Amino acid sequence: MGQSRGLVSNVLHRVHALLTTILLYLLALGPMPRHVGFVMDGNRRYARTKGMKVTQGHTDGFQSLRRTLEVCLKLKIRAVSIYAFAIDNFSRDENEVDALMGLARTRLMELCQHGDLLQEYGVRVRFIGRREMLPEYLRIAIKDMEEMTGRNQEGVLNVCCPYSSRDEITHAVEDVLSEVTDGDLRASDITSERIYSNLEICQSVRNISARGSRRAGLDDPGKLDILVRTSNVKRLSDFMMWQANDDTQLHFVKTYWPEFGLTDMLPILLGWQQKQWLRNLM
Repeated sequence: MGQSRGLVSNVLHRVHALLTTILLYLLALGPMPRHVGFVMDGNRRYARTKGMKVTQGHTDGFQSLRRTLEVCLKLKIRAVSIYAFAIDNFSRDENEVDALMGLARTRLMELCQHGDLLQEYGVRVRFIGRREMLPEYLRIAIKDMEEMTGRNQEGVLNVCCPYSSRDEITHAVEDVLSEVTDGDLRASDITSERIYSNLEICQSVRNISARGSRRAGLDDPGKLDILVRTSNVKRLSDFMMWQANDDTQLHFVKTYWPEFGLTDMLPILLGWQQKQWLRNLM
């Protein structure tokens, strides 16, 4: 009996995988967003509702990241930015912060290994934010991960950690002002476009190969097409505020991040495609 149940389960799993592949293939025939951002919210609340430790919620959250990232890469979405850790999150319980840092090192390193997800799809990883605030072991791991994936040119995963949009904008302004101080730029040449182009995320996406960029249509490298926040919280929380312009689709879904999956992502992508088709008809 147990063997029969195992056989049925295996068959159902294979059928589900086949149907998912067909669904993603059909979806990819339509227009695809170029840059998608995720505020991965709800790990702690998910853990509490399940009677788990908070660290288990974060562990399950990394599994959701892998699932969601694989969907994006199969659909040839070339730029994905995730809000992994806010600068303000350092005010959380020290044990939770330490556990999260350790998980980030091990789980993200797995994605970068030879034959794993990022290498399979030719995607580089780029860490955005104040990395000097991170523990030394994580800074070393970040350097290794960026070097391991540095030659990949088909897309980019921006891991914003520790990050805030206001901090990113401040550093972009400082970089432009330093060009003026060094004599490489006149003060009259300072424009919002120049500051915008100096944002770390914009620079990261722009560094995708010219071939990949043309194919993805990344004429405005930092612009977000879709921003998703899970756990039904309706605010940006200082994430990519400049890049989320008036044409960005904002989606606040009820699902906790560890439970986020294709069934949540599908209506978001279909809605975006519908918007593009309607725009082309006008």
